[in-house]
Amino acid sequence: MLASTIPVHNIKLPCLHQNFSNTSNVEVTTAVNNTRTIRKPRRRKQTTAVSSSYQHHSLLSFLSRPCSVHTVLARVGGGGGGGGDANPQQSSFTDIKEKSLGSSTLGDSYVGLFVRMLGLDNDPLDREQAIEALWKYSLGGKKCIDMIMQYSGCVNLTINLLKSESSIACEAAAGLLRSISSINVYRDSVAESGAIEEITGLLSRPSLTSEVKEQSICILWNLSVEEKLRVKIANSDILPLLILSLEDEDIKVKEAAGGVLANLALSHSNHKIMVEAGVISKLAKLLKTDSEGSKVIRKEARNALIELAKDEYYRILIIEEGLVPVPMIGAAAYKSFKPGLYSWPSLPDGTEIERTSNSPSRYGANELLLGLNLNDKNINMEEAKMNAIVGRAKQQFLVRIGGIELEDERKPQSELPIDGQLTILPWVDGVARLVLILGLEDEVAIARAAQSIADASINEHMRLSFKEAGAIKNLVQLLDHNSDAVRLAATGALERLSISHGVCQIIEAEGVIYPLVNTLKLSDISESLMEKTLDILGRILDPSKEMKSKFYDGPVNGSKKGLDVASLNASIGLTGNAAEVPASETNTSYREVLLDSIFIDGLVNILKTSYPNFQRKAASILEFVTFIDPSLETIMSLDIESGLDAVFRQKVLEDTEDDLEGWQPETYALEVEEACLAISAASRLLTKLLDSKQFSQTIKAPHFTKLLRQILKSNVPLHYKDWVAACLVKLSCLSSPNVDFDNPINMEVTIYETIPRLVEQMKSSFSPEAREAAAVELNRIISEGIVDSTRAIASEGGIFALVKMIEEGSERGVEASLAILYNLSMNSENHSLILAAGAVPALRRIVLSQRPQWTKALRLLRNLPI
Repeated sequence: MLASTIPVHNIKLPCLHQNFSNTSNVEVTTAVNNTRTIRKPRRRKQTTAVSSSYQHHSLLSFLSRPCSVHTVLARVGGGGGGGGDANPQQSSFTDIKEKSLGSSTLGDSYVGLFVRMLGLDNDPLDREQAIEALWKYSLGGKKCIDMIMQYSGCVNLTINLLKSESSIACEAAAGLLRSISSINVYRDSVAESGAIEEITGLLSRPSLTSEVKEQSICILWNLSVEEKLRVKIANSDILPLLILSLEDEDIKVKEAAGGVLANLALSHSNHKIMVEAGVISKLAKLLKTDSEGSKVIRKEARNALIELAKDEYYRILIIEEGLVPVPMIGAAAYKSFKPGLYSWPSLPDGTEIERTSNSPSRYGANELLLGLNLNDKNINMEEAKMNAIVGRAKQQFLVRIGGIELEDERKPQSELPIDGQLTILPWVDGVARLVLILGLEDEVAIARAAQSIADASINEHMRLSFKEAGAIKNLVQLLDHNSDAVRLAATGALERLSISHGVCQIIEAEGVIYPLVNTLKLSDISESLMEKTLDILGRILDPSKEMKSKFYDGPVNGSKKGLDVASLNASIGLTGNAAEVPASETNTSYREVLLDSIFIDGLVNILKTSYPNFQRKAASILEFVTFIDPSLETIMSLDIESGLDAVFRQKVLEDTEDDLEGWQPETYALEVEEACLAISAASRLLTKLLDSKQFSQTIKAPHFTKLLRQILKSNVPLHYKDWVAACLVKLSCLSSPNVDFDNPINMEVTIYETIPRLVEQMKSSFSPEAREAAAVELNRIISEGIVDSTRAIASEGGIFALVKMIEEGSERGVEASLAILYNLSMNSENHSLILAAGAVPALRRIVLSQRPQWTKALRLLRNLPI
């Protein structure tokens, strides 16, 4: 044993007050596997300044204080659980110090000594000095870390020091573990020794210095490089602590926490738990801060959000926080941008600036300086317009100086993978950047920008922002692009933007109907493009809107609304003179393109062959066509009846239970809903077509009457039967009286549509007047003696609603409900339901109080088995 070979009296302690240089700290920057720059240890008042002119000098710093002979003997003997592989020297510390000055590698021989000093039975201050020396030594790079890791138990002893009450020892221990975990081959050793659990407890302490936090979280930063360790960290109690650290006052702590979260986001399995912990709002807040903040934390926050944005639902949450995913298209793609140096200034949405001079300004100064006076209190401009101007100015300035994507000089977008990289920008800059990309020449870049616009248009604020930024005009122009991908992406963007009524009007004013109609006339159109095109046309050509409000309600001018022209002219000479098309001219031009026989024939073919969703939209557009062409010449020249017949024969409504095996309930419910919507739209179209005398004389009325009766009697939801019933009643007037029907049409409509609708109104309406009117109407129907009317009321659950009307309704409603219940009581099968609804107590109260209806109530009581 070493302790027996070194006499105690031969050990010479170093001078206790020896002063080393305070200005000779070694700054070691390591570039080992997947590591980041490691912060060097700080100088503290509690410890003697350590000379680090040579890295092995720091190994002796723990000796700069008085030590007992027994303590030194314990050190040399290695007792207390230190590493067993140490080889301490057999010379005095004075000789060691002298020799070390002449050899740069001699300090490596004393690593084992300091590892032994980490033993649990050593003096806490000795352990603190030893761990500090090892931490400083580890900053020498991978070779030094390899030397430390030769001694088994070093990692375990270091992790044990994370429990120390000394902040110095905790920081040094965490710093050493940070260095060790920066090496690929040692990460598992650190994690398997319980580092993650100990760091969790450490970060949970109520009072912890920023230095300890930083070093501890940086350990997790290194460990989270490994996939299996990322999952372990995310599923521990440490995730909320990391998110809380994003609000720490120390910027280094925030950077480290952001780095860990960015690494955790690389594993898709961690996304759900991260989002549920509230990470998106915290990261978004960091990313939206001013440029004065740390670039590191902004970068890490962006990286984490980019990974989360790959999920469609989480991307929506990110956009709701005021951020926009923007495709990275490469700096080369922006070279095609041609700023209008001599073009007259205008707002992004197309509103022009009043000319105050006949000659353009030198170097396009008007364009560049537009917006400098926007903060004038006299200007009454919408905030959305101001943001559009600011965003456009920023992005065009970056393009002019070559500052966009400057740090990432990639190949042209056409040479990149389809799923190219994204960046995350605040919405003001992101909206302007996407609109700018739409004006470039790179087809793939344009398509990706249009797709990003579609993804970002999740609410009214974003849709209006894109409108103000000038996206609509560019997108409409792209509908005539040669590339199928560009046309599809542009159509998708317009489809999402058109959800807003105001934006839809601007889209219409830009002349979008012409390219959309031309698209539907193509023979090789894809289903995706057809669906989006039909969606836009369906919103613009909505037959439910009155024709006057559609064409004769004045010009559509989206840029004029909310803009104080007089105030703005006083400052920058702005006039709202966007293109305005007279209503009569608009009506005439639309009429010509919509009555094109090829276009209408395409819609009829959609009715015959397409999905219910397509059939519904095609039927709605055809109904609009009937408004602008009452003669129906074009429609009647085509086989419209075959199209309607196909819509009314929905296969999903005819499927038996055997056919439904293997269907998911949600999928089947969606299919039924789409089929019912298509049937309702086709019924409206047929009802409108029947207004034409020529069409009503040629249609096969008995055939369609039979189809609609089957739908009316089916299990189709009630709210889809209203137009079916209306169309059926209209058809019944045209049917031959010799047709063998089981029941009259009017009776079937009453039983399968009118009575269920009135009962539903009594049960669900919030208006007492509406419930009373429904009861009165039901009483009228029963009084007419329609067969099975009482049975229909009972089967729809009307008895409970009638009893409730007796208890709470007005005199008129009570009287109608008593009459209905009396008719229902004539059938003994209804007695149990009447009693279960609580009718008896309500009737007795009416009789005992001798209300005007007490005689009817008494008669009803006599019919019941009580």
